Amino acid sequence: MVDHASGTGLLPDIRLADMAAGVASLRKDIGTVLRVLPEMLPKPPTTKMSIGKRFQQSVDKYPDRDFLRFEGSSITYREANARANRLADFLTREGVGKGDVVAVLSKNHPDVVIAMLGIVKIGAICGMINFHQRGAVLEHSLGLLDAKVVLYQEDLVEALDSVPQSARPAKEFTFEKLPSLVAPCSPVNPKATESVEVGSTAILIFTSGTTGYPKASKLSHYRWLVAMNGIGGLGIRLRSDDVMYTALPFYHNNALTISLSSVLNSGACLAIGKQFSASRFFDELIENDATAFSYIGELCRYLLAQPPKPTDRAHRVRLAVGNGLRPDIWDDFTGRFGIDRIVELYAASEANIGFVNVFGLSKTAGFSPLPYIVVEYDEETGEPLRGPDGRVKKVGKGGTGLLLAQINSRVPFDGYTDPKATEKKIVRDARKKGDQWFNSGDVVRDQGFHHIGFVDRIGDTFRWKGENVATTEVEAVVDAHDSVEEAVVFGVPVPGVDGKAGMAAVSLHDGQEFDAAGFAAHVRKGLPSYAVPLFVRIVDQLEHTSTFKNMRTELRKQAYSETGDDPMYVLSGDTYVEFYPEYVEELSGARRQG
Repeated sequence: MVDHASGTGLLPDIRLADMAAGVASLRKDIGTVLRVLPEMLPKPPTTKMSIGKRFQQSVDKYPDRDFLRFEGSSITYREANARANRLADFLTREGVGKGDVVAVLSKNHPDVVIAMLGIVKIGAICGMINFHQRGAVLEHSLGLLDAKVVLYQEDLVEALDSVPQSARPAKEFTFEKLPSLVAPCSPVNPKATESVEVGSTAILIFTSGTTGYPKASKLSHYRWLVAMNGIGGLGIRLRSDDVMYTALPFYHNNALTISLSSVLNSGACLAIGKQFSASRFFDELIENDATAFSYIGELCRYLLAQPPKPTDRAHRVRLAVGNGLRPDIWDDFTGRFGIDRIVELYAASEANIGFVNVFGLSKTAGFSPLPYIVVEYDEETGEPLRGPDGRVKKVGKGGTGLLLAQINSRVPFDGYTDPKATEKKIVRDARKKGDQWFNSGDVVRDQGFHHIGFVDRIGDTFRWKGENVATTEVEAVVDAHDSVEEAVVFGVPVPGVDGKAGMAAVSLHDGQEFDAAGFAAHVRKGLPSYAVPLFVRIVDQLEHTSTFKNMRTELRKQAYSETGDDPMYVLSGDTYVEFYPEYVEELSGARRQG
């Protein structure tokens, strides 16, 4: 068991007094809580209920309320429903039916939300593409989706053009031309919505998992609706006059599931930011009259790095919801910006469990009533350690370990489009013969009273700029450079920065020298911007263990500060330059956000 306690002392144990105060705080929202509790009861997978049907119920209840707000304009629930219905009819005429995939490639815009709703209304599956993907990575993702149709923003055609024509869906339509294409179509709710089963797949969200290229995780209508009620209804508890602002990309669940579902649950409004800007963030909250916003931890740190401004408290925000607000800045963040309630949560696209800060406690990823255990693990493999009896070894309250969530009929694991990838995430015979558990790949602290604090990710994935980066994906691109003999990629912590920065240890072919500009151009072309290594260490050779496994753990420990005489480079603009100590300080600043 590796000691991950460093920094976890900031994650407090939850006491009985904390729970009592938290339960008491629910009294003002008791109506919302009582309304959603029946909706959280398990439903057979064949139940005729879906995201589209639930949206229509909200439309019937709040037809003329603002549903979506973007750059000064608003769309009501009724208007959004009519647009989604016309798209659903159009897709049906184009041959899209139940179980077919429609890919969506777009930056933040109301079109994305309406497209998702229109797609799922006819029982089709919405495949959300990360708009940063290009080349081989995008080709791989499109292959997993196997979409009949792709809807995309016109200015993202260069992404599609980076893959062979044979890899692209047979039919392609731009959002800019859709209004004229769907104009003749019906604005009436499609009959197909009534027959969509809650257990069927609604959305495919890409996650890098722990190894290799991105995986397409399945999100069923059931899990989306569970998030709407459990996280939205019990945890966030928006009111009908609330405005939730999100500038997070809709290919992530923070925006597409958490933010959107909490709005639908209460008849509130979703204000969409085109992209995140640290310098403009609170101005945009004020412009949208927002009372809530969604975040990831990096966003919070960027905001704190901004110079104090009058707008820091000239807003109506009463709560913020998201994941990754680290305990070391929790108090500074809430204090400076005057935010009454932080609804921190723990969730993942493929996970069958979620935690949410229902009780408004400080420095916790929240509470879950679902069955889970926190266990000792092997850092090299990311697998749980087992005792002489073959069973996993739990850590006690206050302990840090790997989070496993039980898989059963009430809490299914939807998995990925790839059955082999699904199987790799399942731990069997953990507590008793025949049981199954989802391996989260995350290290957490058991805070007691069914609360956890997030500590770190393990294995061959690290997180940077709110994105999971698979080391094997980066290694494949680095290895493809003509001068590279072999590469090992890993994440390294940077003081004062959330997540880990990418670093590559590279050995070159005999007689080759490091071409800084050429190497930078190569990795920038083959990787999303967040996955490009910021540090490159040139080594004579990469040592291997007796099992031919690269010494990733040792290299990770040495990071960029214990590299001996090895040449070290850092990414600066369009090239790599020799390492200089101030570079680390630059990364820990505002990082030119906004």
